[in-house]
Amino acid sequence: MLDPFYPVVPDAQWVDRLVPAGTRLIQLRIKEQPSEEIRRQVRQAKATCAAHGAQLIVNDYWQEAIDEGCDYVHLGQEDLLEADVPALRRAGIRIGVSTHDHAELDKGLSIDPDYVALGPIYETLLKQMPFAPQGLDRIAEWKKLVGKRPLVAIGGLTLERALLCLGAGAEIVAVVGAIVNHEDPIGQARAWLAATRRGAS
Repeated sequence: MLDPFYPVVPDAQWVDRLVPAGTRLIQLRIKEQPSEEIRRQVRQAKATCAAHGAQLIVNDYWQEAIDEGCDYVHLGQEDLLEADVPALRRAGIRIGVSTHDHAELDKGLSIDPDYVALGPIYETLLKQMPFAPQGLDRIAEWKKLVGKRPLVAIGGLTLERALLCLGAGAEIVAVVGAIVNHEDPIGQARAWLAATRRGAS
């Protein structure tokens, strides 16, 4: 079982901060770095997660995840077109996919993913999204469609909204800004950990 609290962080230093504080599921989403730097950060994050019994998920960089012996990657829709899914499966790597509409869900389900993410649930200021906020009703609909796979809700989440997402059918809530932009990210992460574990039980 994956932990219900799922922070998405921009570098391995964030993994080093959040995982020793109790985070047990974390995504490393590195942007625009040289390949060797990506590999270094993946290696560092993997070692930290291994030392604390946490699950690392590498965003996008599927080849580096294979090379470094990781066991999870997250693929966006564009990455699904480029990734060598059979190679990932041969390496024993599990796959999460991003979805925003029914066509993307169909494409994601075609590779038999290990979890499905839906977003943005609420309006998000972190990046321009071509999709309107999905809302809580879409979570319930998606959960019926993805079956037994864990459903991840992401986008514009506060802790209060995250608990609503768990109540609507998501098993996992992914969060970016509410943690990495907070003045006390460790305290905030611990609050999310406690509340989401209660909310998911």
